[in-house]
Amino acid sequence: MKDFTYNAHAARVIFGAGSLAHLGREIDALGASKALVLSTPEQRASAERVAQLLGSRAAGVFDRAVMHVPIETAREAREVARKLGADCAVAIGGGSTTGLGKAIALDSGLPILAIPTTYAGSEMTPIYGITEAGLKKTGKDARVLPRTVIYDPELTLGLPVTMSVTSGINAIAHAAEGLYATDANPIMDLMAREGIAALGRALPAIVKDPRNIDARSDALYGAWLCGTVLGNVGMALHHKLCHTLGGSFNLPHAETHTIVLPHALAYNAAAAPQAMEQIAKALGGSSAARAVFDLAKNNGAPVALRDIGMKAGDLDRACDIAMQNQYPNPRPLERAAIRQLLQDAFEGIRPQ
Repeated sequence: MKDFTYNAHAARVIFGAGSLAHLGREIDALGASKALVLSTPEQRASAERVAQLLGSRAAGVFDRAVMHVPIETAREAREVARKLGADCAVAIGGGSTTGLGKAIALDSGLPILAIPTTYAGSEMTPIYGITEAGLKKTGKDARVLPRTVIYDPELTLGLPVTMSVTSGINAIAHAAEGLYATDANPIMDLMAREGIAALGRALPAIVKDPRNIDARSDALYGAWLCGTVLGNVGMALHHKLCHTLGGSFNLPHAETHTIVLPHALAYNAAAAPQAMEQIAKALGGSSAARAVFDLAKNNGAPVALRDIGMKAGDLDRACDIAMQNQYPNPRPLERAAIRQLLQDAFEGIRPQ
């Protein structure tokens, strides 16, 4: 066994159908008394439900979370929290809302309680991302890690099927790259394999019956594990590409991860054979790259960047950005090969 270092991040997880009912108790456990509830505009109703559950503990609702956390939105939310005298934030929704909570915490140190309604996994990481002047900048800071996470599968029953699939494959990406991370360790490997397998089972079942609470529970469980991997080890080429495409070209986050992942795995396959074998086995396939591609395509998710708003004329610039400030990766980044990877992802070609 190779040498490794393992640092656990302290986080309290409340998991189970109906667990939103414990929200008030968990706010009290944080030692907080005035929570600013965060959401996207589309999830305003969910935020208002949370505020109603909190009663006098609710300071107000801020419903302007958007993808990739523009710095202007982060500054506005921080100012609202300050004016309302909030001593914590409750983020209900997906990665955009959790990301906004993190941006507030980074500046103010306010504790965050996250209530995920997608499978993004951001709630289990100390990683934040803020977009300024068309570039998404990411970093790690213990202050942004949510103190408590409430996983209630009932809150994901209304997540549209296609969004469920792309969000789930986004989660798989965290675990897949964790298996070949430079700072990987056996505990994260266990979580990665289990998380990928849980999502591999859950997503087709959700497509078949979106109200299947067991499948929704499996998916949320897998997302928790994959998010934990993301929060504990470094990421590689796939995440660099997705941060580039999302932050610089404003492509939708989960869909971008879904499309790019098979191609990033194919790029790294020869350099990380053990990781690829584990990913393929978890998904019941013979090739990690093709198993992920087929999971997406067979369940109605997009597989081509051109179908989610990417322009062919921007591929060269995307490649140039991706080659800057490179993440550690099993295979060295070669410009011609990365450019071909992007072309294949643009066209939606099944990895060979």
